[in-house]
Amino acid sequence: MQRVIEKYCEMPVTIRRPMWKLWHNIIIWIDKNKDAVFMNYGYHSLNGDSKLGLESHDERDRYCIQLYDYVVKDVEIEGKEVLEVGSGRGGGASYIARYRKPNAYTAMDISSGVINFCNAYHKVEGLEFVVGVAEKPPFKDHNFDVVVNVESARCYKDIKHFFSQVYRVLKPNGHFCFADMIKKDEFEGIRSDLVSAGFEVVKEQNIADNVVEALNLDHERRESAISKKVPRFLRKSFLEFAGAKGTERYESFANGKMEYWAFVLRKS
Repeated sequence: MQRVIEKYCEMPVTIRRPMWKLWHNIIIWIDKNKDAVFMNYGYHSLNGDSKLGLESHDERDRYCIQLYDYVVKDVEIEGKEVLEVGSGRGGGASYIARYRKPNAYTAMDISSGVINFCNAYHKVEGLEFVVGVAEKPPFKDHNFDVVVNVESARCYKDIKHFFSQVYRVLKPNGHFCFADMIKKDEFEGIRSDLVSAGFEVVKEQNIADNVVEALNLDHERRESAISKKVPRFLRKSFLEFAGAKGTERYESFANGKMEYWAFVLRKS
């Protein structure tokens, strides 16, 4: 299982979706207390920025929340129509809906199990979770002001088609907030695909150092949760998935083999 997680994005595209659904179901089975509502690697400022103000019950997820906040902070969200593609267990959607006050926030994921979990767990006004495939979002043209995608696109069957679909569902001058890990030698190709889809690059930054620092600061919490909740035979797999220190995923960020890019793009 550990090797499957390490090489997930290199697996044949025909089995990525069922494997992702299976992984979500395993997490639902293990996380009986519903503590794990984020699955991203996190972000920590290295520039002495003021600390993000959070409600007390959000503190445990501070670093994961800070990643979402960084991704969307330069885009107007309040009063807007927002779509998140690949919303996972819904923590990011809940944060943006509660703190950034969009008019409506639609969060979409391929796994019906995780969508059922999110609709039952996240009770936020204006927030809805729906099942859908990233390359075939079930929405009309020019429907959203903002599309958010965090740590999900790298595993899609056809990322170029996904970018074209984001462009389709965005309103004119709408924004695409996109963040993901990208292998160093694949960055130019991803950037070219975004531009070819019609997007203007407003902001782009490799935040791998910020991600590594967040993983360092959040290591004890992640490792403790896995030790307490996960059966011993699955712990190495979950540690890899979480990017814990000493794992191949953590080292790939630390040594520069894997970069982590955050984009703000505009539909031109």
